[in-house]
Amino acid sequence: MAGEWRPAKIAAARAAVERWVRPGQRLALGTGSTAAEAVRAIAERFPGASFDCVASSRATEELARSLGIPVRPLRADDRFELMLDGADEVTPSLDLTKGGGGALFREKFLAHLSDEVVILVDPTKLVTGLGEKSPIPVEVVPFARPVVERHVAALGYRVLARDGPHGSSGRTDNGNEILDLVPPAPLADPADAHRALRDLLGVVETGIFVGLADRLVIGHPDGHVDERRAVGPRRH
Repeated sequence: MAGEWRPAKIAAARAAVERWVRPGQRLALGTGSTAAEAVRAIAERFPGASFDCVASSRATEELARSLGIPVRPLRADDRFELMLDGADEVTPSLDLTKGGGGALFREKFLAHLSDEVVILVDPTKLVTGLGEKSPIPVEVVPFARPVVERHVAALGYRVLARDGPHGSSGRTDNGNEILDLVPPAPLADPADAHRALRDLLGVVETGIFVGLADRLVIGHPDGHVDERRAVGPRRH
């Protein structure tokens, strides 16, 4: 099922790279299947070109380096001209659910450091409200996970633990675990939901991204793309 949408993801990635990527840029690279297509599109369009890149996961870092794109660690004074990333869900106001690939903290951190965040999706990611199609991931400290599970259940979420060794919910590159939360209904106020979850001791970050996307590129299987821009000021 996912494979049939790969042409749409490739179309979105190639369009974004063609429109906004230039050699020499400081780039933040996202994580996931569509972000990976963006990395491939950069290597394809600019073979051997120089970029200053930081990746949001070891998986993206390894892919970029395998394609000849250099990736370095984050520096204290870093700012990025552009971030290319995907999303699990996108609303009409460009609020996002992210974290299906387990890199939500690093993705959000890099998004805050980027002058422009371009999100690349296929049409299956479009929703009217977050939590409509995909669960809301949260990154939690492993020691605190049982207590966090109880608290988020009390907030009305159904808790799905990702499969991992020894009963864990998998490990992020930060050494934490992911819980996937199914809300009782799509989120009416994503910012409020984020705050309520983020305030729970033991939650490192949520996969609710509000006011961070500047542009959305929607790829379609026939190769054409649509573009949307965020309305209103961006939140930093």
